[in-house]
Amino acid sequence: MRKGNLGPVFFISMVVITLFVLWGIIAPENLAEQSSNALSFITVSFGWFYLFATFVFLAFAIYLAFGPFGKIKLGEDDEEPEYNYFTWFAMLFSAGMGIGLVFWGVAEPIYHFITPALSSVEGGTPEAARLALRYTFFHWGLHPWAIYTIVALALAYAQFRKGESGLISSTFKPILGDRVHGPIGKGIDTLATIATAFGVATSLGLGTLQINGGLSYVLGLPNSIPVQMMIILVVTILYMLSATTGLNKGIRYLSNLNLGLAIGLLLFVIIVGPTSFIIDAFTTTIGDYLDNIIPMSFRLTPFTQSTWVGAWTIFYWAWWIAWAPFVGTFIARVSRGRTIKEFVLGVLLVPTVFGAIWFSAFGGSAIFFDLFEQRGISEAVNNDVTTALFITLEQFPLSAIVGTLATLLIITFFVTSADSATFVLGMLTSNGVLNPATSTKLIWGVLQSSIAAVLLWSGGLNGLQTASIVAALPFAVVVLFMVVSLNKALNQEVREQRRKERRRIKKLEELLKESESS
Repeated sequence: MRKGNLGPVFFISMVVITLFVLWGIIAPENLAEQSSNALSFITVSFGWFYLFATFVFLAFAIYLAFGPFGKIKLGEDDEEPEYNYFTWFAMLFSAGMGIGLVFWGVAEPIYHFITPALSSVEGGTPEAARLALRYTFFHWGLHPWAIYTIVALALAYAQFRKGESGLISSTFKPILGDRVHGPIGKGIDTLATIATAFGVATSLGLGTLQINGGLSYVLGLPNSIPVQMMIILVVTILYMLSATTGLNKGIRYLSNLNLGLAIGLLLFVIIVGPTSFIIDAFTTTIGDYLDNIIPMSFRLTPFTQSTWVGAWTIFYWAWWIAWAPFVGTFIARVSRGRTIKEFVLGVLLVPTVFGAIWFSAFGGSAIFFDLFEQRGISEAVNNDVTTALFITLEQFPLSAIVGTLATLLIITFFVTSADSATFVLGMLTSNGVLNPATSTKLIWGVLQSSIAAVLLWSGGLNGLQTASIVAALPFAVVVLFMVVSLNKALNQEVREQRRKERRRIKKLEELLKESESS
């Protein structure tokens, strides 16, 4: 197969995805039921595995930053980064969690405030508020970004340091050799493609619901299927236009716009909202989070049989792993020229800190209004999660303008995520080519939107979302082997560098002796 041509991964993925979509159209209740049963079995039986695996990813990421590999470049030794820091952070942030932060910025802290993680804590109390922000930081902090770090770094190292393709399977060359080009490699890439397509399609559907919620709040449009179909059509046209302009134009400019809008909205909430409370909540919760990070990382509830950890933490870890092929591939693509230490610290720390500030501002403000001013945000969020952000912004001055800005932010995040996804799916199904053909990206763009549309129409969206989480279990095993493979490759390079250095020193010593003898 020539480089860039569509191959078995594309066609096998398409068959599997089409069958699931047909299932969702014909029998959405059955898909949801079967997927839910599978998810329940996995979270109950393998919850411990998700917790251990995710902690291993975090520990290995920290080791990569501060171990012997930190100075190795993701590219040639004299290569400079392709993008400046602001653009780099904007692109990885937009692809990684942008729309999720907007959706859950208020909703998750309020959910945990109502129903705390610990059964011994009463909902709606100051202790519940502290616990709510701590667990929100935990679910959106170091652990998920460690998963993305491992996948992205393994891909970037294989591509830009070793000259391999941009396929997930290429990261296994150190332990599989040429077998990565056979059935095993094709299986890995197909699993990655299916997980990405499922995750993106369901996120497009959920993003559509939130945009509908925002337009309903700002313009009074009804929350209805016809409106949602129109939203998908308009947004599809937008991200298809962006996709045709390429990585350095469409995604780059939109990512910068996203981050600019997000920072503007964030600063508005911090300055106009309960500023002291937000700053104090951030400071206290960061300390609380770091102090409890080990216990939270391994927390299960075998003695109380509580379902909270399975419904939140384990579900999140599976969701991040399911998204890792997509986000990891995209982050790798935009990270050429950075050292491993710079890469790990940038990907791990910057989004974590920004996310913590975001949740402190939006979730903290919502909790403040409920805890001290009884504004009824908890009840409103409980009734309709898609309006959580807008109900909170309603408590601020200029709420109509700020609500419009928030809706615009959701739309731009939506477009960037979908655009990035077409780029990644194009890479994964075109033999890892760094710049997939526009036609391939357009095919995936149409398919993504079509899947989201038919599943919203039939009510099968939740079933497909749950199915993507189920696919995370085998991919978690893939990422663990990726850790082994990356560690082997990096150790081989360090040993080779040391041998070269010893030879260089020996040659210098010989030259010095020759000059002294002469």
